[in-house]
Amino acid sequence: MYRSTGFLSFFLRRLTGVALVLYLGAHLWVIGSAMQGPAVFDARLAAVQTPFFKLAEVALLAAVWFHAFDGVRLLLVHWFRVTNYRASLLYAAVVMTALLTVVGGLPIVLFMLEG
Repeated sequence: MYRSTGFLSFFLRRLTGVALVLYLGAHLWVIGSAMQGPAVFDARLAAVQTPFFKLAEVALLAAVWFHAFDGVRLLLVHWFRVTNYRASLLYAAVVMTALLTVVGGLPIVLFMLEG
């Protein structure tokens, strides 16, 4: 059961969903600090400009892509009853996630290495 593509999809969808909720909380924490004055806002912005957070942005990008593609995969499976292609659609979602994460993450990493 734990080695099936269905469980892998379930687990990754939940993991990416939690990651997106945590990001939303951190995003609100940083943006909300604008109400506390420019010094606090600048300090929090400086904290999220570190290399760790730049790599976390690439991971966030991967989470967004996978969560989106797996959601579309689930809609296709349920609406069009293509249950025979569930595993293939999951692999396609993973491949598309990897490709778009590299395309979107490469500029982030290059900018981080330059600065």
